[in-house]
Amino acid sequence: MLDMQESVAERRSGYYNELAERARYDKEAFSELYDYFFPRVYNFIFAKVKNTEQADDIISITFEKVFVKLGDYDSGKGAFSTWIFRIALNEMNSLFRKNKQLNEAAWEEFFEPADGRKTPEQQVLSDEGDSQLLLAMEKLSDRERRVVSLKYLTGISNKEIAEMEDMTANNVGVVLHRALDKLKAILEGSGYTI
Repeated sequence: MLDMQESVAERRSGYYNELAERARYDKEAFSELYDYFFPRVYNFIFAKVKNTEQADDIISITFEKVFVKLGDYDSGKGAFSTWIFRIALNEMNSLFRKNKQLNEAAWEEFFEPADGRKTPEQQVLSDEGDSQLLLAMEKLSDRERRVVSLKYLTGISNKEIAEMEDMTANNVGVVLHRALDKLKAILEGSGYTI
């Protein structure tokens, strides 16, 4: 099953690598890249900075650099997703160096407004679960948080995460498995039912 998921991820990655090559001269190709990667990169950034203004600034700079430096992208050196997330990560690190600290946002800012399809009770339970999960995530190591965020907020493959984190894809799987086990234990220990 894992091999099939990786195969699908590799085909998807290949598609976006080719699309990036076309985007150098095709506005619609760039638009498709933007539409696909913007929410994934934004979620990754916001999960780290927890501040909408900073996330907005970083995402703007990231896509400006992607647009300007698209001619420098070389699919032979790695996946486009790795390249764009590396740019975002470098921009976050640059911001952190400038500010020397993260500005914490209210937990609620990370989540969507009330869902009209849910009852108020369901929304409160959902929000409570989200808050519990974020508190539990804070107890993971930086590496574990990065890997979990990359996997579940951006949907990129273990292989792409491995390229970004200088790890093997198997090691990414191990880190994910251990981090999810830790999250489960933390949540169960705090009385949250999984």
